[in-house]
Amino acid sequence: MQDTNRREFLKTSGKFSAMVAVLGSGVGSVLMADSKSYKTTLNLKGQMPMRSLGKVNPLQVSALAFGCMGLNYHRSKRLSEKEASNIVAEALAYGINFFDTAQVYGPNSNEILTGKILKPYRDKVIIATKFGFGANSDALDSSPKRIRQVVEQSLKRLHLESLPLLYQHRFDPKTPIEEVADTMKSLIQEGKVMRWGVCELSAKSIEKAHKICPLSAVQSEYHLMWRNVESELLPTLERLGIGFVAYSPLARGYLSGKLTKNSDFDPSNDNRASFPRYQDEAMRANYHIITLLQEFGKAKGANGKDATPAQIALAYLLAKKPYIVLLFGTTNPTHLLEDVQSLQVALTQKDIKWLDSKLDNITIVGDRYPPEQAQRVGQ
Repeated sequence: MQDTNRREFLKTSGKFSAMVAVLGSGVGSVLMADSKSYKTTLNLKGQMPMRSLGKVNPLQVSALAFGCMGLNYHRSKRLSEKEASNIVAEALAYGINFFDTAQVYGPNSNEILTGKILKPYRDKVIIATKFGFGANSDALDSSPKRIRQVVEQSLKRLHLESLPLLYQHRFDPKTPIEEVADTMKSLIQEGKVMRWGVCELSAKSIEKAHKICPLSAVQSEYHLMWRNVESELLPTLERLGIGFVAYSPLARGYLSGKLTKNSDFDPSNDNRASFPRYQDEAMRANYHIITLLQEFGKAKGANGKDATPAQIALAYLLAKKPYIVLLFGTTNPTHLLEDVQSLQVALTQKDIKWLDSKLDNITIVGDRYPPEQAQRVGQ
């Protein structure tokens, strides 16, 4: 960060008693927190790695991206605005410059919160948001009229003149993907959108969209418990020169090893409460993957220390392809530190092959989505 950004950071976050230099856009020697924050000082050597999304008008972003959804939506814990501001400020201090939200989160309220928190840094960060739903968040709507309506609303909520990256959140069966792509092409020409992407779309539909208006990124779920994207999607993106943003790289927290069959999910503010994979039986049955990661992570962390399951899970994805960016979210400063420290875990291709061989023989219990939501992906 530059000096001006440091001053803004210190004004914004009352949690920090000191902050040492953050090198360039990276991590460097990051920060020292007072006793009210975590007591460890992260001291990564080098900078936060940067990755490029897309070959047409490429977007340079931090390898780790911060998902803002959980700051006030779908993750049980309800943060105050100050708490949300503090965790985002810490992510910024670690060199994360890529933040993700969506119109449907709330709906609208997450964009409002994200826009307010990031307003002081808006010329130093990249904000991605999404369209794809109607005024009723249960209804899919990617009609040109609705896309334009959402774009105008998102620009205001995020305090931006142009959206750096705009995704179609889910495929709309009523609107052909070619029509969506043509609308995005017009919005890019008008300067209201800089780049576009899609979420959870099939390789076939991605090809159709990319021919009309080149995609910068595809966002889909990808983690050690869901590797389906490796068979067809990733080869297609590599061939077309499209970046990949892996959401839920920790399987909505499960791969951290901190969730158990006794974990409670607030049904009024946590979609995991209704997801098959997060029911007690599945949570218990899948725990052997955590045991595997605990054993594998011994002595693989910084300075020969043990790496946590979360750190192995993130390092695995980062080692897979150079165009993969990991989109994670957290409301806990200690977990944020742990996730960033995954950058200190260096896995060899031998490590990756060994993990793959073990994962190939593990059967995951529970679908990743309930039936009605499963119908919205892979179209």
